[in-house]
Amino acid sequence: MKLLDIKNHLKKLDIIAFELPNGEIVASHFHVTEIGKITKVFIDCGGKIREENVISFQLWEANDYDHRLHPEKLISIIELSEKQFNLDNLEIEVEYQGKETIGKYGLDFNGTNFLLTSKKTACLALDACNIPEKPKVRITANGVVNSCKPNSGCC
Repeated sequence: MKLLDIKNHLKKLDIIAFELPNGEIVASHFHVTEIGKITKVFIDCGGKIREENVISFQLWEANDYDHRLHPEKLISIIELSEKQFNLDNLEIEVEYQGKETIGKYGLDFNGTNFLLTSKKTACLALDACNIPEKPKVRITANGVVNSCKPNSGCC
C-alpha cells in the first residue's frame, strides 16, 4: 500500500485497527511512534548497486489504555511527515514489536482493518547466481508426490 492509499482509507474510517498475518488484532491502544522515509542502498549478489525507498510506520503498544489513535490524528501525523520529509507516494513498510523482535510488514486493507502482510526475501540476481528454480510438486492425500503439471495430460 502506498501513502496516498492509507490516507484515503483513513478518511473513511471511525477507528483504526491493524491485523497481523495470523489474524490477531494489534491492541487498540497502539501508537504510531514514527513515520519516516527509509532509503536502502545496497549491492546484490550479482554486483548490481540498488536503491530502495519506503515509508516506514512504527507501531508501538504502551500501557496507556486511555488514549486511542484516531484516523484524523494519524492523517495529521502523515501530513506533517510529508511536509517535513517531502515524502513521495511510496510503499509503506510497518515495523511492529513481536514477542521476540521487531517485525517488518507490508500493508494492505480489507475494507475494515489494515493488514500487516508478511514480507519475504528473494535473490535479486538469479541470472547471475545460476540458482535453479525449485520444481513445484504436489503431495496427494495418500502422500504420493505428483510432479505432473496441471493440464499436461499425464495425470
